[in-house]
Amino acid sequence: MTTNAPTRSGKPIRNLSARVATIPMVLTATVVFLGCSVWTVVYSFTRSGLMPRTSWVGLDQYERLWSSRRWLISIENLAIYSFLALTLSLLVGFLLAALLDQKIRYENTFRSILLYPFALSFVVTGLVWQWILNPEFGVQRFIRALGYDSFTFDPLYNPDIVIYGVLIAGLWQSSGLIMCLMLAGLRTIDDDIWKAARIDGIPTWKTYVFIIIPMMRSVLITTLVILGSSLIKLYDLILASTGGGPALASEIPAKYVYDMMFMNQNLGQAFAASTMMLLTVVVVIIPLAYLEFGRKRRHA
Repeated sequence: MTTNAPTRSGKPIRNLSARVATIPMVLTATVVFLGCSVWTVVYSFTRSGLMPRTSWVGLDQYERLWSSRRWLISIENLAIYSFLALTLSLLVGFLLAALLDQKIRYENTFRSILLYPFALSFVVTGLVWQWILNPEFGVQRFIRALGYDSFTFDPLYNPDIVIYGVLIAGLWQSSGLIMCLMLAGLRTIDDDIWKAARIDGIPTWKTYVFIIIPMMRSVLITTLVILGSSLIKLYDLILASTGGGPALASEIPAKYVYDMMFMNQNLGQAFAASTMMLLTVVVVIIPLAYLEFGRKRRHA
């Protein structure tokens, strides 16, 4: 009785200390993130220029936004990039994870090599791939030096396929992270499940598709949330690799916001575009995360 008393009496104190320690983080999240988001939404209904001002214009900024050709192009580019990046990143990351899960030799070395691109910033990634895909001294020049004079490969300089050129750089940078997340999920699968599948004569690909992947639902949802949030705010990779060009061929919403805010000095229009990006996060990502983690909490 004497030994257990301090533990029981000390537990609420420890919990109280933990709660007190989280106060700065909660205040920061409330004031900085929530406060700034509300401030942005409110001023998106004003005619703010270089400085914020309470000159209310209703939905005028949003009407201008959705009648802007540049904004519509940026939305289309982001939609194409996001769909392909989500699909291919998950596919490539899962395939790499499945290969590494075979307990191959030098697994740690391969894992480090594949994860290395993720350690680089998007700016560095964009500059590296801008050099690799440059027709003057990149892949095109190398292949032509081998004697294939008619070979053409300049995706970052061709407005019809520039978004796919940026996609190559994005996949190179993000696939390593997806691989690690998927590998962590695969390592949680009990070996008895694999043994049972082999005994029943189920092909490996069917085991992955119908048994393993459904069991990795939490990992997949987490991966989708991470990828989705990074795609919506995509900016630095585009800026470093193409600068939004040629013309507006690789324009994206985040660059539109930046240009409106700092180049055109039109805060009202920038805030309206930012609000639409925020709405995308709220509508797509938050319900997705809630459905998964809220379900877990209810079951617990």
